[in-house]
Amino acid sequence: MKRVYTSANLAEATLLRHALEQAGIPTHVLNTHAAGALGEIPMADAGPQLWIAQLHQETQARALIAEFLRKKPDAAERVCTACGETNPGEFDSCWNCRAWLPQV
Repeated sequence: MKRVYTSANLAEATLLRHALEQAGIPTHVLNTHAAGALGEIPMADAGPQLWIAQLHQETQARALIAEFLRKKPDAAERVCTACGETNPGEFDSCWNCRAWLPQV
């Protein structure tokens, strides 16, 4: 296994995990409950970490993470083609049915 990213929070780590798994990259999030140990362990070691199982997917995983982090939160809303629900522009999957949203 290889660590590819340390997140600032569990929400971001979970979103990234789903994005990587949608791309076919099996991902594990470690340190999901380590924030409670801040002060006892260094901050850099307490953040949720994304680990991939297949080392040959590291380049692809890092590229997807970089793309995710570049997205602007004020992107235009998108309509889900599966259920018709309107989603914020920064969402990659529908909040209602979890279908992958079309890229604009």
